[in-house]
Amino acid sequence: MPTTHRPSNTRLLHEYTMPDMNIRRVPFDHPDAVKLNDEVQAEYHVRYGDGGDATVLDAADFAPPNGVYLIAYDESDRPVATGGWRSQDENGEGNEDGDAELKRMFVVEGMRGRGLARRMLTALEEDARAAGRVRMVLETGTKQPEAIALYTSSGYEPCVKFGYYRHYESSRCFAKALGENP
Repeated sequence: MPTTHRPSNTRLLHEYTMPDMNIRRVPFDHPDAVKLNDEVQAEYHVRYGDGGDATVLDAADFAPPNGVYLIAYDESDRPVATGGWRSQDENGEGNEDGDAELKRMFVVEGMRGRGLARRMLTALEEDARAAGRVRMVLETGTKQPEAIALYTSSGYEPCVKFGYYRHYESSRCFAKALGENP
Protein backbone atom coordinates (compact mmCIF):
# COMPACT_ATOMS: atom_id res chain seq x y z
CA MET A 1 0.00 0.00 0.00
CA PRO A 2 1.25 3.51 -0.70
CA THR A 3 2.31 5.73 2.12
CA THR A 4 1.81 9.42 1.45
CA HIS A 5 4.14 12.20 2.55
CA ARG A 6 3.77 15.93 1.95
CA PRO A 7 6.99 17.44 0.61
CA SER A 8 7.74 21.11 1.15
CA ASN A 9 6.22 21.99 -2.22
CA THR A 10 2.89 20.46 -0.96
CA ARG A 11 2.69 18.02 -3.84
CA LEU A 12 1.92 14.49 -2.78
CA LEU A 13 4.84 12.10 -2.72
CA HIS A 14 3.97 8.45 -2.87
CA GLU A 15 6.56 6.01 -1.65
CA TYR A 16 5.46 2.49 -2.40
CA THR A 17 6.79 -0.16 -0.07
CA MET A 18 6.17 -3.72 -1.20
CA PRO A 19 7.91 -6.96 -0.28
CA ASP A 20 9.93 -6.87 -3.48
CA MET A 21 10.14 -3.17 -4.32
CA ASN A 22 10.41 0.31 -2.87
CA ILE A 23 9.92 3.29 -5.19
CA ARG A 24 11.76 6.50 -4.27
CA ARG A 25 11.94 9.97 -5.74
CA VAL A 26 15.51 10.83 -6.79
CA PRO A 27 17.16 13.56 -8.85
CA PHE A 28 17.61 12.68 -12.53
CA ASP A 29 21.38 12.97 -12.07
CA HIS A 30 21.47 10.68 -8.99
CA PRO A 31 24.17 7.96 -9.45
CA ASP A 32 21.55 5.18 -9.55
CA ALA A 33 19.54 7.11 -12.15
CA VAL A 34 22.67 7.61 -14.27
CA LYS A 35 23.46 3.87 -14.03
CA LEU A 36 19.96 2.82 -15.11
CA ASN A 37 19.85 5.47 -17.84
CA ASP A 38 23.11 4.09 -19.22
CA GLU A 39 21.55 0.60 -19.23
CA VAL A 40 18.41 1.72 -21.04
CA GLN A 41 20.49 3.62 -23.59
CA ALA A 42 22.55 0.48 -24.23
CA GLU A 43 19.34 -1.49 -24.74
CA TYR A 44 18.01 1.12 -27.18
CA HIS A 45 21.27 0.85 -29.10
CA VAL A 46 20.93 -2.94 -29.34
CA ARG A 47 17.30 -2.70 -30.47
CA TYR A 48 17.58 0.27 -32.83
CA GLY A 49 21.29 0.42 -33.66
CA ASP A 50 21.44 4.19 -33.38
CA GLY A 51 23.36 4.89 -30.17
CA GLY A 52 20.30 5.27 -27.94
CA ASP A 53 17.64 7.91 -27.40
CA ALA A 54 18.93 11.28 -28.61
CA THR A 55 16.19 13.28 -26.86
CA VAL A 56 17.83 16.07 -24.87
CA LEU A 57 16.97 15.72 -21.18
CA ASP A 58 17.89 18.09 -18.38
CA ALA A 59 17.85 17.15 -14.68
CA ALA A 60 15.74 20.26 -14.01
CA ASP A 61 12.98 18.79 -16.22
CA PHE A 62 12.42 16.10 -13.58
CA ALA A 63 12.60 18.31 -10.48
CA PRO A 64 9.30 19.25 -8.84
CA PRO A 65 7.15 21.01 -9.82
CA ASN A 66 8.31 20.38 -13.42
CA GLY A 67 8.30 16.60 -13.08
CA VAL A 68 9.65 13.72 -11.06
CA TYR A 69 12.13 10.89 -11.42
CA LEU A 70 11.61 7.60 -9.61
CA ILE A 71 13.75 4.54 -8.98
CA ALA A 72 12.50 1.20 -7.71
CA TYR A 73 14.82 -0.65 -5.35
CA ASP A 74 14.61 -4.34 -4.53
CA GLU A 75 14.74 -5.84 -1.03
CA SER A 76 18.57 -5.61 -1.14
CA ASP A 77 18.39 -1.90 -2.03
CA ARG A 78 19.59 -2.46 -5.61
CA PRO A 79 18.12 -0.13 -8.26
CA VAL A 80 15.98 -2.32 -10.54
CA ALA A 81 13.55 -0.03 -12.36
CA THR A 82 13.25 3.60 -13.30
CA GLY A 83 10.97 6.14 -14.91
CA GLY A 84 10.11 9.78 -14.85
CA TRP A 85 7.78 12.41 -16.21
CA ARG A 86 8.37 16.00 -17.22
CA SER A 87 5.91 18.81 -17.86
CA GLN A 88 5.16 19.56 -21.47
CA ASP A 89 2.81 22.19 -22.81
CA GLU A 90 1.88 23.21 -26.34
CA ASN A 91 5.21 23.67 -28.08
CA GLY A 92 4.67 23.19 -31.81
CA GLU A 93 5.95 19.60 -31.58
CA GLY A 94 2.61 17.91 -30.89
CA ASN A 95 2.29 18.44 -27.14
CA GLU A 96 -0.78 19.99 -25.52
CA ASP A 97 -1.06 22.22 -22.47
CA GLY A 98 -1.11 20.09 -19.32
CA ASP A 99 0.85 17.15 -20.73
CA ALA A 100 3.21 15.06 -18.62
CA GLU A 101 5.69 13.23 -20.81
CA LEU A 102 6.78 9.80 -19.62
CA LYS A 103 10.52 9.20 -20.01
CA ARG A 104 13.07 6.45 -19.42
CA MET A 105 10.75 3.66 -18.26
CA PHE A 106 13.07 0.71 -17.74
CA VAL A 107 13.32 -2.50 -15.73
CA VAL A 108 16.64 -4.34 -15.48
CA GLU A 109 16.65 -7.63 -17.35
CA GLY A 110 16.66 -9.98 -14.36
CA MET A 111 13.61 -8.30 -12.81
CA ARG A 112 11.29 -8.20 -15.82
CA GLY A 113 7.95 -9.97 -15.82
CA ARG A 114 7.18 -9.19 -12.16
CA GLY A 115 4.89 -6.20 -12.62
CA LEU A 116 7.51 -3.59 -11.73
CA ALA A 117 6.93 -1.52 -14.86
CA ARG A 118 3.18 -1.40 -14.22
CA ARG A 119 3.75 -0.31 -10.61
CA MET A 120 6.24 2.34 -11.73
CA LEU A 121 3.77 3.57 -14.36
CA THR A 122 1.00 3.82 -11.76
CA ALA A 123 3.25 5.79 -9.38
CA LEU A 124 4.24 8.20 -12.17
CA GLU A 125 0.63 8.71 -13.26
CA GLU A 126 -0.44 9.44 -9.68
CA ASP A 127 2.39 11.91 -9.18
CA ALA A 128 1.65 13.73 -12.46
CA ARG A 129 -2.07 13.89 -11.59
CA ALA A 130 -1.25 15.30 -8.13
CA ALA A 131 0.93 17.94 -9.84
CA GLY A 132 -2.04 19.08 -11.92
CA ARG A 133 -1.07 17.46 -15.20
CA VAL A 134 -4.10 16.34 -17.23
CA ARG A 135 -2.64 13.89 -19.74
CA MET A 136 0.30 11.48 -19.76
CA VAL A 137 2.00 11.11 -23.14
CA LEU A 138 4.84 8.90 -24.24
CA GLU A 139 6.87 7.89 -27.24
CA THR A 140 8.16 4.38 -27.78
CA GLY A 141 9.22 2.38 -30.79
CA THR A 142 8.12 -0.59 -32.84
CA LYS A 143 11.06 -2.65 -31.54
CA GLN A 144 9.67 -2.44 -28.00
CA PRO A 145 6.52 -4.59 -28.24
CA GLU A 146 6.50 -5.27 -24.50
CA ALA A 147 6.37 -1.52 -23.83
CA ILE A 148 3.51 -1.07 -26.29
CA ALA A 149 1.66 -3.96 -24.62
CA LEU A 150 2.13 -2.40 -21.16
CA TYR A 151 0.87 0.99 -22.25
CA THR A 152 -2.14 -0.21 -24.24
CA SER A 153 -3.18 -2.57 -21.43
CA SER A 154 -2.91 0.41 -19.03
CA GLY A 155 -5.39 2.53 -20.97
CA TYR A 156 -3.06 4.40 -23.32
CA GLU A 157 -4.28 5.07 -26.84
CA PRO A 158 -2.36 6.09 -29.97
CA CYS A 159 -2.06 9.86 -30.34
CA VAL A 160 -0.56 12.39 -32.72
CA LYS A 161 3.20 11.94 -32.85
CA PHE A 162 5.17 14.50 -30.85
CA GLY A 163 8.70 15.33 -29.78
CA TYR A 164 12.11 14.46 -31.13
CA TYR A 165 11.12 11.24 -32.91
CA ARG A 166 7.80 12.42 -34.36
CA HIS A 167 9.08 12.12 -37.94
CA TYR A 168 10.45 8.58 -37.52
CA GLU A 169 8.45 5.71 -39.03
CA SER A 170 9.31 3.40 -36.11
CA SER A 171 8.02 5.91 -33.53
CA ARG A 172 4.73 5.23 -31.74
CA CYS A 173 3.12 7.81 -29.48
CA PHE A 174 0.42 7.17 -26.89
CA ALA A 175 -1.63 9.26 -24.48
CA LYS A 176 -3.90 8.73 -21.49
CA ALA A 177 -6.13 11.25 -19.74
CA LEU A 178 -5.15 11.37 -16.08
CA GLY A 179 -8.57 12.39 -14.79
CA GLU A 180 -9.34 13.63 -11.32
CA ASN A 181 -7.55 12.68 -8.12
CA PRO A 182 -9.26 9.61 -6.65
